[in-house]
Parts: sequence; structure tokens; C-alpha cells
Amino acid sequence: MKKYISINDISNLADTIQQAIQLKKAPFAFEKLGKHKTLVMLFFNASLRTRLSTEKAARNLGMEVMVLNVNDAWNLEFEDGAVMNLNTTEHIKDAAQVISQYADVIAVRAFPSLTDKMKDESEWVLKSFVNHASVPIVNMESATAHPLQALTDAITIEELKIKKKPKVVLSWAPHPKALPHAVANSFVRMMQSSEVDFAITHPKGYELDPSITKNTPLFYDQSEALKDADIVYVKNWSSYTNYGKIESKDTNWMLTQEKIGQAKFMHCLPVRRNVVVEDAVLDSENSIVISQANNRTYAAQIVLKKILENLEV
Repeated sequence: MKKYISINDISNLADTIQQAIQLKKAPFAFEKLGKHKTLVMLFFNASLRTRLSTEKAARNLGMEVMVLNVNDAWNLEFEDGAVMNLNTTEHIKDAAQVISQYADVIAVRAFPSLTDKMKDESEWVLKSFVNHASVPIVNMESATAHPLQALTDAITIEELKIKKKPKVVLSWAPHPKALPHAVANSFVRMMQSSEVDFAITHPKGYELDPSITKNTPLFYDQSEALKDADIVYVKNWSSYTNYGKIESKDTNWMLTQEKIGQAKFMHCLPVRRNVVVEDAVLDSENSIVISQANNRTYAAQIVLKKILENLEV
């Protein structure tokens, strides 16, 4: 693996999932692999699980880790040919090359603006590092994708599924703030590549990018979609058509115990209790969000392991 920008960088998904599960059983088995190697983690946005799990994954492999909250340093310039006489201090061309001298792998987290769809979909921050850095880049969530979370989700489903081809439903839920599409986008793509019976449910007006959802079954009736579900993944996202806007705050879409029945409950966290999902679901035996969060380490670790192995070739 030369980089991890999207789930398309995984050459064999089934094998990668099994390798991650094996890593979980022996997390320090490859701690010599990352000796004298450094991971630099760049955060343009705040993080809890991604930051801690990725750092733990790197240290499990013997790597040194450096973390920089980029916006606490200065504002980077990303536009080619920019006249930098305003509030930007350093151009990405220079910064990426310099950071590459300090790092063997660079991991980047940068959220979308949710105001300029074209710019967000261009993945201008992430791709600037891909274009100008001289070391592998790992996507810790970008404007349109969260491939580490999606790999985590696939690992979790593989570990905890009770039938060969479970019915998995991605359900929209209400939220007071406009949220990105990244988690939903990558989860959809991951489920399309997995052996599951997959469907999406959300109110009208919350259709995701059709180039991503493609022919995935879509239901505007949440109850119909959830019928006989084995796993329910709940996530809010803002409007894609009316980009970045909140089209609905319908509380009837909150996931309840009555709706989910005996299905397992998944969410990437953080989650707003009794807004997105009620306590009765989150605190039930069928909630697997904590196991899911734990697997963030092993998703990151298998990715870093494959990148380090490629560096040795």
C-alpha cells in the first residue's frame, strides 16, 4: 500500500480485514517494523478517536509520533500563484516538502467547508499533500471521505455478524448542526464492497452524492427500511443537493429501541444522546459502538503496517 486516501487503496478487502483482526490479537507482533520511522499527524480540525487510535496504532508498530494542530501554527496557502499579502504565512508546496523531511508517513485530517461543494469535492487540502509531499499520505477524514472509519466499520461487522450476509441499514438521524458527508460516503462505498444486504434510509432531500450511492436501495420510510435489519448504522449528514444545509430536524427519525428491535447498533461517535439515538439503544447489549471505537486502532494499524512494508520494498 503506497497511501491510504480512500478505500480503493485496499487491494484485497477481505484479507485486510482478517489481518486487522489478527493484529488485534497480537498488537505488538510487528513493533520492529516501525523502528526509526516517524508518523506526523496534521489536524486542521479537532479529533478524539482518530487522533488517539492512530497514535496508538503507530506506537504499536514501534513508530515515533509527532502531532501538529495546523491552525494553531499558522494559516497555510493552497492556491497556486497566490499573492500571499493577506493572512496566509506559508504555502503548502513548501510546508509539505519540509514536513516530508521529518516524516516517513504523513496523516491529515481536514473537514469540508460545507459551503463550496466544488471546492470540497476537489479535496483541495488532502490532494495538496498528496501532490507536494514526498512520503505516503493517510486520510484521517477529509472533505468527502473517512476511509479509516469505514475500514473500522467493516472489521466490526465481520467480527460481530451472526449470519454470512447480514442486512445492514444506514439510517439518517436528526442533528442540530450541519454535518459532513464523509462518514456516510465511505460507509456506503465499504458496504457496496462487502458481502452484506445493504440499504439506506433518510428523509426526502437528504440524498447523498448519486455517484456514490449508485444503485443502493433507498427508503424514505425508516420503519420499512429497518424491517428485519441485523445491523443499523446511524449517522446524520447535511443536504447534498442544497449543499451543507439542514433541510429537516424531524425528531421522528431519532433511533429508538422500538425501531431497532434486536438489531445491533453502530455509530462512529461522538453521538448526541436522545437526539440522534435514545439512551435505551446506546446503553443496550446490542449497542456495539464501544467495540467499534476500539477497532479504530486496528484499522489504522493495518493500514500503517502495509505502508511501512511497502517502504521496505
